[in-house]
Amino acid sequence: MTLAATELAFRAASVALLLVLAASLLSDFRNVLAARLGAVFALGSAAHAASYSVGVSSLVAGWHAPLIALSTGNIVVFWLFTRALFDDEFRLRRWHGLVWALVTAFSFAGCLWIAPGGHARFSVTAVNLLVLGFIALAIGQTIASWPADLVERRRRVRVFIVCAAALYGGLNAVLQIAVAGSEVGGVADTINTGVLACIVAAIACAMMRVDGADLFPASVAAPAIQARPAPVDEPADQKLIDALMRLMADERVYRQENITIGVLAGRLRIPEYRLRRLINQRLGYRNFNVFLNNHRIEEAKAALADPGQAEVPVITIAMDAGFQSLGPFNRAFKAVTGVTPTEYRRLKVNAV
Repeated sequence: MTLAATELAFRAASVALLLVLAASLLSDFRNVLAARLGAVFALGSAAHAASYSVGVSSLVAGWHAPLIALSTGNIVVFWLFTRALFDDEFRLRRWHGLVWALVTAFSFAGCLWIAPGGHARFSVTAVNLLVLGFIALAIGQTIASWPADLVERRRRVRVFIVCAAALYGGLNAVLQIAVAGSEVGGVADTINTGVLACIVAAIACAMMRVDGADLFPASVAAPAIQARPAPVDEPADQKLIDALMRLMADERVYRQENITIGVLAGRLRIPEYRLRRLINQRLGYRNFNVFLNNHRIEEAKAALADPGQAEVPVITIAMDAGFQSLGPFNRAFKAVTGVTPTEYRRLKVNAV
């Protein structure tokens, strides 16, 4: 098989796998934001697989430019996908679409006007610096959110997906900056397409080994308790649950700023993995922050229903319960109760 045929086979395999992955996500989890973004990311990656070349020249064919632009804009989708994957409360905003459009438009302009105008190195460098910036944002989101995920198998697969995509994208961006404006040759393109095909296959395989309902929960509208708790049939587990509930009810540790599962495990003198498993499998929570927020919201509900605190501002009640700002409190409160804190207080006052 010739080098060109090998490269074409790798590209075709990557595109086919990515299209199947996108169709599967949309078919099974179309109502889940993370899955929809994952499908869009897969489609953008298919555009990348079909169009990417190492060391592109300053002249790009007109039909090729839209694919390159979509491939570049896909890094914004990757960042959004990472946010939705690790944060069940994440919602798309109009400015997210604007950011995607600007990055895509800049890449398109670079292909058709900036690079042909004698500024190929500037165009390629600027585009790939944007790529590296969004990869950094995605990695930062993963580092910040990953410890709160309580589902062990899902944690590993999610991190693998993000790290594999970020490593491939980051190395390609650095390589493109290094060889900007020159044509490297067919060997580099064949190696690159082969690596991409292997990464896509590995991600697809990893996703197949995890229950889709774990990776993409079917419903995230009411995240207070997302899994049915298993019966506590071990005295040691029951003892730990009792100790954990005392920390929550008596000491109200959820009020502490930046409380982590590691800190809580230290208070209970058990390994972090055991506490994570206990909260997930015995209490039914998928996310540590949701577990904390549930206790915070219960305290806030009691305060809002108390006639003696009718004049206390909602923001004060939220801060006293452990929330750091009003926005996250309002969203979490409404997700659990179905109404805003102000509406909840009014309903309780009228019921008296």
